[in-house]
Amino acid sequence: MISVKEAKNIILNTTQDFGVEEVPFIKSVGRILKEEIFADRDFPPFNRVSMDGICIDFNPFKNGQRTFKIEGIQAAGSEQIRLQNSENCMEVMTGAVLPENANTVIRYEDVTINNGIATINIDAINKSQNIHQKGKDGKVGDVLISENKIISAAEIGVLATVGKSMVKVAKQPKVMIISTGDELVGVDENPLAHQIRRSNVFTLVSLLESLKIASETAHLTDDKAILKQKIKTFIENYDVLLFSGAVSKGKFDFLPEVFEELGVEKLFHKVAQRPGKPFFYGKTANCNLFGFPGNPISTFVNCLAYFYPWYYKSVGLEIEEETAILTKDVNFKPNLEYFLQVKLSDKFGHTLATPITGNGSGDLASLVHADAFIHLPNDKTEFKTGENYPIIRYR
Repeated sequence: MISVKEAKNIILNTTQDFGVEEVPFIKSVGRILKEEIFADRDFPPFNRVSMDGICIDFNPFKNGQRTFKIEGIQAAGSEQIRLQNSENCMEVMTGAVLPENANTVIRYEDVTINNGIATINIDAINKSQNIHQKGKDGKVGDVLISENKIISAAEIGVLATVGKSMVKVAKQPKVMIISTGDELVGVDENPLAHQIRRSNVFTLVSLLESLKIASETAHLTDDKAILKQKIKTFIENYDVLLFSGAVSKGKFDFLPEVFEELGVEKLFHKVAQRPGKPFFYGKTANCNLFGFPGNPISTFVNCLAYFYPWYYKSVGLEIEEETAILTKDVNFKPNLEYFLQVKLSDKFGHTLATPITGNGSGDLASLVHADAFIHLPNDKTEFKTGENYPIIRYR
């Protein structure tokens, strides 16, 4: 049995490069950007009026002039026009190009307009006010978005602005999620007294969807011959297989035997942790196999603790470790690292973690009441209020 750190190091040394693909920019939210995005022109591309009002040459105002004849209107989307007389003004709309020979914008709220004459009602204005200067946000050729960034709505706006209708993103792995066990029935079925509905596989589907990874699912009964036949096909056709169940010591936990007979290289089996100790990890030339224990919280935490970091490194994404402060004392005597469910809160800029009382790794419902797992080491048994430990957040 190995430590969590050893298990994670092994997994991170077996990442895969799935390549790069181009997708429509509007479909790229949540994907990992695989190119730098440059400004194709200055940002903004012209001196842009930022308030509805009038524009003037500042010098006459500086010399005491307060009334200005209106020469015309500069609307947003219209070609730039010229202020012909420096003692006149032009009406301007937000987003319009600043007229030539004008250098200051006064908002309508500070102006009275009668019979084509604008009177400025305030005594103090600043030259160049209410003008978003050309190139202030970025110059043509500047890098606006760096590679290996998760694309969000903020990046979508920039992609649209620079005309990137297609964008290069990390290609996603092809994933099959497999549940095992004769006790499991479908979500739409009414289980008998000795049966339960399948849930782990859908939890995994959802965890992968949050990474924008599409997946397929399959359910296999506890029949070794069928398991071997199906898994052989899955290994040949998928980049990643995620299993839930059949990796522990039970009489029908055939997966470790099946993996060995199919030539899967076992990289480890069992990690000194709770929950999720019977975790199996192996690989073939083209496929990585994550064998999560079947208890719901074991499957859940192992996907977050191991598959997520493996995926992030595979696509070139760096994630900073988060920590939180315990709000209650915790006693845990087994010589295992402990992933304890916690409810998170914020106080004075610190993240606080309050332990959630559950009923073991099979208590699926307890996940609803927590936000994260706090990772407690196995070098002591008492963890005091105020101590700081890493967390794995899932909301």
